[in-house]
Amino acid sequence: MNYRSFSDLDACIARNLSKIPADVDIIAGIPRSGLLPATALALHLNLPLTDLQGVIEGRLFSHGPRLPLDRQVTVNNARRIAVVDDSVGLGQEMQRTRAKIEAAGLRDKVVYVAIYAADDSVGKVDIAFEVCPLPRVFAWNLMHTPMLSRACVDIDGVLCVDPSEEENDDGPRYLHFIETARPLLRPTREIGTLVTCRLEKYRPQTERWLQLHGIKYRELTMWDLPSKAARIASQGHAAYKASAFQAHPEADFFIESSAASAQAIANLTARPVICIESQRDHRAILRQRLSKRISRAVVSRVTSLEWVPRDMRRLLLATRAWVLRLSRFALD
Repeated sequence: MNYRSFSDLDACIARNLSKIPADVDIIAGIPRSGLLPATALALHLNLPLTDLQGVIEGRLFSHGPRLPLDRQVTVNNARRIAVVDDSVGLGQEMQRTRAKIEAAGLRDKVVYVAIYAADDSVGKVDIAFEVCPLPRVFAWNLMHTPMLSRACVDIDGVLCVDPSEEENDDGPRYLHFIETARPLLRPTREIGTLVTCRLEKYRPQTERWLQLHGIKYRELTMWDLPSKAARIASQGHAAYKASAFQAHPEADFFIESSAASAQAIANLTARPVICIESQRDHRAILRQRLSKRISRAVVSRVTSLEWVPRDMRRLLLATRAWVLRLSRFALD
């Protein structure tokens, strides 16, 4: 499973600015996800911005004074328009977009851009910034991907705010929190399994809150301990969640609120754990750390052997990056 964060998106755009043809005068985003990279591209290149419907209707978004262009650019006089989406997979959205552009008589003016393309969909756009194989999930559509049906998802800090210290009293204040917690991320797809450190005794209140906010799920896993004191004494929050994650081998990933817990779950399961706090896939972090350890161990062992020629040792040390890359195969 491949994950891309907001920072990954911006870094990818910055690396690939030169792929946008020099005669592009307007950047247009395909709503909604395409507006995000289109805005970043327009800002980086200091070009006018619009959306797909704006291209068809001949209008641009308003902008500040930082566009002192040598000519007044419009859809009609633009040399070329880059129509941008965040990704292309099966290509159905891009086909619909092309049909609208052609119906508006703008076929020869438009170049189609996707930031991320699957291996077999690169040819469905004119320009693809990066190949990102399927399955994949993006931070900006994390709560809207069909893959949620094959995910384990935390509640506090993900679907709703975390309780404050005062609210987390395992008593009347906590009951009030559960019943009135402010929602955070709102999923539009059914979640496979909700995994929470809330105690089992709070199941009725938790289920009512989930129903109130229209959150659909197949299973709710809660910690079967008698009290908050017992939960704290166990010191096993991450281990409990990791165990629940392992009990669902069909789950593609876990969505966790805390960075520390996300890394612990990834360490225990070696499976994808996407963190809301860090905006990272912590299995990827685990792999990077293990890769570095393996490469260091390999280099240290080989260069310490007396029978290895001096020149070979120097070559190995000089090409340590290649050893690092090769070591990653052991983690897949």
